[in-house]
Amino acid sequence: MFKHHNITITPGKAWTASDGTQHPSNWHLWGSEDRKKWAVTEIVEDSPPDSRLYKWSMDSDGKITSTAKALDDDGDVLGVKSILKIEVKTQQGSLLSQTDWAYIRHYDAGTDVPANIETWRNAIRAKATEMENAIDSASDTDAIAALFVTWDKDGNKSGILYDWPELGE
Repeated sequence: MFKHHNITITPGKAWTASDGTQHPSNWHLWGSEDRKKWAVTEIVEDSPPDSRLYKWSMDSDGKITSTAKALDDDGDVLGVKSILKIEVKTQQGSLLSQTDWAYIRHYDAGTDVPANIETWRNAIRAKATEMENAIDSASDTDAIAALFVTWDKDGNKSGILYDWPELGE
C-alpha cells in the first residue's frame, strides 16, 4: 500500500495528487527520487492476527488493532473453545462417514469390517477426544494458539488441532 499525503494509492492504478496533477497507472515503477518528489510513501501493513482467535481492524496506515476473542461462552455467544470443539466434532463426523459403508455392509450382509478401518475409526475418536481435552485445558489465547498444527523452518511439527490419523492399508 502507498500513500500520497492522506490519499491511499494503489500500484497499477492512476491517481491524482493533492495539487491536481494526474499520474499514470505505472507510477509504481518510479525510483525513490520520484516517489520522494511526489511525497509517495510506502505503508508496510502489519500482519493480521489469527481471526479464529482475535477480532482485529487495520487503520489507514496499515497498523493492526486487535482484541482476543472470549474463550468461554457468554450467554448465547459461543466462545473460541466451543467453536473449536464444534469444528473438531464436525471434522470427526466427516472423517468417520468416509468408512460408514463398511459398517453398513457388515450389518446388511454380515461382511467383516476390515481391521484397518476399525483401527482408524478408533484412532479418529481417540484423537478427537485428545483435541477436545486440550481445548478445555487451555487457559488463555496463547495456549489455544499453540494447539494449531504448525511447522517450523526445519520441518518439525507442533500442535495437535486437526492433525488427524491417516487410514492405513
